[in-house]
Amino acid sequence: MNSDSPNVTRCETHTPSLGGQSRAALLLNRSRPHRAATLSLVLLVVAVYWPVVGFDFVNWDDPWYVINNPRIKSWHPVNLYQVATEIAIKNYAPLTTYSYLVDHTLWGMRPGGYHLTNVCLHAINALLVYFLIVQLTHRRMVGWMSAALFALHPVHIESVAWIASRKGLLSGGFILASLICWLRPKPSAKSEGYGLLFFFAALLSKAIAVVVPFVVLMYDMLVRKQPFSKAFPRQIVPGFLALMLLLLTMTAQNTEVGGVRGHMALSKPHLLAVDSVIVWQYVGMLAWPSDLCVLYDPATSGIAAQVAVSLLGWALVAYAAWRFRRRCPMASLAAVAFMTFLLPVLNLFPITTLMNDRYLYLPSIPLFALAAGFMSHWWEHWQRRYSRVNHGFVVGRMLAVIAMIVAIGGYAQASRAHLPVWQNGMSLWSHASHEVPQLTVVQIQMANTLHSQGRDEAAVSVLERALVECHPDELDEKRIREKLAEWRTNLPDR
Repeated sequence: MNSDSPNVTRCETHTPSLGGQSRAALLLNRSRPHRAATLSLVLLVVAVYWPVVGFDFVNWDDPWYVINNPRIKSWHPVNLYQVATEIAIKNYAPLTTYSYLVDHTLWGMRPGGYHLTNVCLHAINALLVYFLIVQLTHRRMVGWMSAALFALHPVHIESVAWIASRKGLLSGGFILASLICWLRPKPSAKSEGYGLLFFFAALLSKAIAVVVPFVVLMYDMLVRKQPFSKAFPRQIVPGFLALMLLLLTMTAQNTEVGGVRGHMALSKPHLLAVDSVIVWQYVGMLAWPSDLCVLYDPATSGIAAQVAVSLLGWALVAYAAWRFRRRCPMASLAAVAFMTFLLPVLNLFPITTLMNDRYLYLPSIPLFALAAGFMSHWWEHWQRRYSRVNHGFVVGRMLAVIAMIVAIGGYAQASRAHLPVWQNGMSLWSHASHEVPQLTVVQIQMANTLHSQGRDEAAVSVLERALVECHPDELDEKRIREKLAEWRTNLPDR
């Protein structure tokens, strides 16, 4: 019998009698099947991400969150109170700021310590992905494959190697912990309480957690087969907390602007049309992660044909999710969760970028689980079909193992190749200048990097070209001319 089958897992979980075993021995026995999986996941994260401990800060939000942030440099009660009660850097995320405060206490201004914390958080999140998927599918191999893809995929480099992206790692961990508590066939009062606690912590780390109640609602309706009238009351308290934080964050995003702003003038229908194309691009990035960059410049006009095809594609996906919701409830839940986790970053509420790698940190998980589940289904098909033919059984097993090794090895190699882009400001903006030279903000950041190295002549040259070639808006043009006026005074007479 397959050791990963649902029946075996349920028997292991609900054994009624264990003789003279103590509770500690029972917990130890239940943890043994997971030891190799969890240890291998941690080793995979370390193998790919250990170089980031030698990376520097980058001049892209790191100065705001860490270098020039007085809030992370004092444990004075007044400072702690202000962190807990005030909006900072377009976000209300006090737990994230407290994590930087702990880092500063341990490491001072040595960037390696902050990077190490990010790597540890990502490793913990990979373990949480494993336990969540195993809990939902009762298949350890599906859980391990999903977590391995999550741990190694190059699209997550921005989230891990960028110190300022700590809020995504921290909130992601609390979200996964809350889902482990909530996504159960028979949740107990204890699990409900812990789930609410983890959810509240996620909200205090990053506003993306506001979508969690809807994911749990869909689980109750699709998997637990509860009617809406019975499932909805469970989400009243989490939904209220999410609404309060959403209103707070919307205010912050409307009062401070920066980054890439051209899309912020588009109407909501226009944005939704653009989003329909971008989300397919996200799916493509997860399947084939090439040309990754700190910023992107997705087209917002002249894409009517792409929008039509994209909308048709999403209509088919929606139909399939609805059509097979009873036969394949987990697949339907994965489709809903993918779109739900993307919802906060689709610019329905104004944010300063249309598209980023870090936006896929949580949405990638249900797609990885779908891919792993498909591979497991394919493996079980071979096992059933060729169970009496040893040669066919061996061939099927070898093909499954080879496919797993190729996928994991390929993504790991791609991550190691892309990782040096985040080594410092110069590597980051040199890469971005090559990928998206038309973005004004990229040229401004490149000039800032050159200026910080005392290379004012090169910085001025970059800004002068940006004025001509990038067609900056009024705010960016003002920034460029102010920098040119200041930096030109440091140049020798031409």
